[in-house]
Amino acid sequence: MLNAIIKFSLHNRVLVLAAAALLAAYGLFTATRLPTDVLPDLNRPTVTVLTEAPGLAPEEVETQVTFHLETALNGAVGVERVRSVSGLGLSVVYVEFAWGTDIRYDRQVVQERLNQVAEKLPPSVIPLMGPISSIMGEIMLVGLRSDSLPPMEVRSLADWVIRPSLLSVAGVAQVTVMGGQVKQFQVLADPEKLRRYDLTLTDLQEALEKANENSGGGFIVGSSQEFVVRNLGRVANVSDIESSLVASRTSEGTTRPILVRDVAMVREGGAPIKRGEGSMNARPAVIMAIQKQPGADTRELTTRIDSALNQIRPTLPKDMIINADLFRQSHFIQTAIENVIEALRDGSILVVIVLILFLMNVRTTLITLTALPLSLLVTALVFKFFGETINTMTLGGIAVAIGELVDDAVVDVENVFRRLRENRHLPHPRPAMDVVFDASSEVRNSIVYGTAVVLLVFLPLFAMSGVEGRLFQPLAVAYIVSILASLVVSLTVTPAMAFYLLPTMKRMADEKDGLVLRACKRFARMLYDLTMPRPWTVIGVALGFVALGAILVSRLGSEFLPAFNEGTATINIVADPGISLAESDRLGSKAEELILSVPEVKSTGRRTGRAEQDEHAEGVHYSELDVDFWTRDEAREPDKHITVDGRKPPATVRPKQIVLAEIRQKLETVPGVAVGLGQPISHRIDHLLSGVRAQIAVKITGQDLNTLRTLADQVQGAMTGIPGVVDLQIEKQVLIPQVRIRVNREAAARVGFKPAELVRTLETAMKGKIVSQVLDGLKSYDLVLMLEESVRNDVRRLNDVRLISPTGAVVLLSDVAGITETPGPNQISRENVQRRIVVSSNVQGRDLGRTVAEIEKSLAMDLPPEKIPAGYTLSIGGQFEAQQAATRLLLLLGTLSLVAMFAVLYSHFRSVEMVVQVMLNIPFAFIGSAFALWLASENFSVASLVGFISLCGIASRNGILMITHYIHLMTHEGMEFGREMVVRGSQERVAPVLMTALTAGLALIPLVLAAGQPGKEILYPVALVVLGGLATSTFLDFCITPTIFLRFGRRASQHVVAQWRATHVQPELTPGSDHRPVGTADQVLARDAVVQTASETGGASEPPDSRLPR
Repeated sequence: MLNAIIKFSLHNRVLVLAAAALLAAYGLFTATRLPTDVLPDLNRPTVTVLTEAPGLAPEEVETQVTFHLETALNGAVGVERVRSVSGLGLSVVYVEFAWGTDIRYDRQVVQERLNQVAEKLPPSVIPLMGPISSIMGEIMLVGLRSDSLPPMEVRSLADWVIRPSLLSVAGVAQVTVMGGQVKQFQVLADPEKLRRYDLTLTDLQEALEKANENSGGGFIVGSSQEFVVRNLGRVANVSDIESSLVASRTSEGTTRPILVRDVAMVREGGAPIKRGEGSMNARPAVIMAIQKQPGADTRELTTRIDSALNQIRPTLPKDMIINADLFRQSHFIQTAIENVIEALRDGSILVVIVLILFLMNVRTTLITLTALPLSLLVTALVFKFFGETINTMTLGGIAVAIGELVDDAVVDVENVFRRLRENRHLPHPRPAMDVVFDASSEVRNSIVYGTAVVLLVFLPLFAMSGVEGRLFQPLAVAYIVSILASLVVSLTVTPAMAFYLLPTMKRMADEKDGLVLRACKRFARMLYDLTMPRPWTVIGVALGFVALGAILVSRLGSEFLPAFNEGTATINIVADPGISLAESDRLGSKAEELILSVPEVKSTGRRTGRAEQDEHAEGVHYSELDVDFWTRDEAREPDKHITVDGRKPPATVRPKQIVLAEIRQKLETVPGVAVGLGQPISHRIDHLLSGVRAQIAVKITGQDLNTLRTLADQVQGAMTGIPGVVDLQIEKQVLIPQVRIRVNREAAARVGFKPAELVRTLETAMKGKIVSQVLDGLKSYDLVLMLEESVRNDVRRLNDVRLISPTGAVVLLSDVAGITETPGPNQISRENVQRRIVVSSNVQGRDLGRTVAEIEKSLAMDLPPEKIPAGYTLSIGGQFEAQQAATRLLLLLGTLSLVAMFAVLYSHFRSVEMVVQVMLNIPFAFIGSAFALWLASENFSVASLVGFISLCGIASRNGILMITHYIHLMTHEGMEFGREMVVRGSQERVAPVLMTALTAGLALIPLVLAAGQPGKEILYPVALVVLGGLATSTFLDFCITPTIFLRFGRRASQHVVAQWRATHVQPELTPGSDHRPVGTADQVLARDAVVQTASETGGASEPPDSRLPR
């Protein structure tokens, strides 16, 4: 079939070239319109269920809400893990589904279960699903501040002007607002005045509800027109509310109205119970977090958001500062994509230089390079078809393959050029088209089998699950598609262009190789002379280096993935639960000031507590800071980069690790807080892996909270002092002070109070109740009823609060309820229907593997299984767990891939000995990879393991080329097995082997020289492993492959030659032919062992039906 493809391409060469041009044009058009992102979609299908349960304590939320939801959701189709957090009046349940499931179907499954459990929940408690979003979805933070406007006005502008405009931008999923003061119309009831007029809070509530209604009045129809009648009764301001009637009292024949102002104070004010605060550069501000919809192009969406903000700015007060640079994911994406594209560009340039040096010919270089853009543009078309984005991993797959994209064309063009040159010097040259066809056919099997082996080793990546699978599968897709495209180009476009450009070249008369190639052949000949007489010495030295490589790898550190260099940091400041929002805000502001004292810090944005409808259940003790840093480019022109607060970049920018270490050191001086320092994307990946934003998570599960806390303290003690462990902290599930008002049922019954009526009255009095809304145009503000602040915030005065019972009796609260101060949990975390507490930490200055190994050793000594109570479990999760699982899976699948590679090669050679010789290149390549990792002080990670797997196929390719050519010389050109044949075969393969190895290796140098640059962090270990392996495998290919084949390949060669001769016409040799036959039959070697080709001299005859029309 492959011969038919080559024939078709030569026969229809104009059509082939025109189709290639059209395909390239459409590919270029498509490539410019593909969406871009920093990483592939890492979002595990997760549905978040938010349930507001006002007034319930965490333990009540757990038992009355969370437990029922978990019970209903566990066991649903596709559900793999259910996590939950029960906080004050809030339940958040995370339902994680299997990778690859459709999130829309998953939400339907969750909704069905929610419908089933709804009747078991408390009245008015309705579970709601959060919006569809991605863990990478938070793409932007916007800070708002004004020196002239009060915080309430700034918040109102954010809620009612800016947020609706941003939500209207296509691609925006959610905008959460934190900070400032939420405007309310508050009715603060005075219990003494209510008692004076014999009124209850319920009376006042009903009056406020009835004082705020509009209705329609139909139409008034005149002779020539009609009027719409509107009955307006809604309140519009404080005065309207104050003038509303509560009740009427008749005394001595006079009816006196009791108005709201007679029993309560009415005001516009900020919500008295705040659960969140915002800050920008250590000054109070409103922070808006923008989340994108899954699949939205982050850079394009950011541009649209900027445009929307620019349209809003003129309508806002002049001194309103809108800082849209607190955090922008697009900055990292832009830098990362540009860095990888730069690596692609530089790698392509190095490939061109190699081809020019070896081919020393413009036409052959042009033909070879055609494979490069065509393969890349075809890959872009496949990306569009499969819905892939342009990201660092897809570009990384192309970057790893960039040097190999010309390999097939190199082998084909080099052989066609050599055969045409030999044909030129024959007494009776054959037609050029026949020579081109025979030369292309000669190498077609080695090209196809070499490509098949290279692609085969990438298949294990498609079996990976989790984050690592989502990361590396797009890389594998990009690599495989581009390599397959280059194979198709070598079978179609390359022969057609070779026919047009090569036969008429004047250089065909010159039989000499280029200068570089001649030097390489001389060096190779010296290696043959040195190694061939000493096979056992060569084998012993090679095995020694393999053993040394294994020792080096065993001593490497280990990690899940290399650290990202995002240009921003995420810092968690966690105070003791029970702290007030004002005090937590003060500590957060102090932390900001310390961070801003570091010269490299550009800006900070802080969110303390939780925003309304936020998917996190953190209390007011929790602060998250997003820190942006100056770049080296900005530092070169400090006067052009000044922030809204007047900050300028420093003269020099220190390495990021030094800056982060200084920030961590400064934050250690903040009293009473635990600090976690990371990066936005890294934190989100950690949260996806373990549910905790840290690299290491020791999870303790059980039922009793006190026992869990005790075990957590012991785990923290065991981990304290271990080298590399930083940011060590216990999940804040602790006891906080609670005021419990418990109904005395008998006392309440005596005065006519039912418990439900009494607790609802208390809820209104203490927490406040939204009784209606006050409209201001399109804006809507809550009308809230509660007791006056002096009563609500003084525990001692609560006892003296007077209540009017349904029977009219006036009683003190202490008469019908007991008031006590009792500690209770601030929140309760659960995982897979068990209560859970986590001890978390990050790692600094040491590899993850050794750190976790020491943690495990310390835990085994301090907390052996016999010391852990029955029913409680302890496990280590996070990056380490993911790394171990991925490594085990890749090693298993890699072994199966090697078995499959053996089978494919055996189908080609039909000789176990020859297959083993080809696969010896794999341990040879391992030597260079091990030394490369050791010299670079790089940890062994999933990325470097992917590099090893990739290398197995790449390294085997050259062995296939060389051994296939040895067989070709014996079968098609009549040479006998021996030193002369091996030396000649090796010499004739110097050019293609070196060119393919150098183009593949040198194309990776831009990635290797850019360790730690944004976008190249994960690609660096892959490139390092492949480059190091190619270096040793190529060198040892010339030292060992010819030597081993000469020493051990005789029997296998004789068997293959005998098979071939049994099924083929024997060539006739002419005197002085130097083993070159006059003619060969145009047939394929038995069982595809080797490829039928034209003879070296180009004088092979063909059957009549194989001639090509010209």
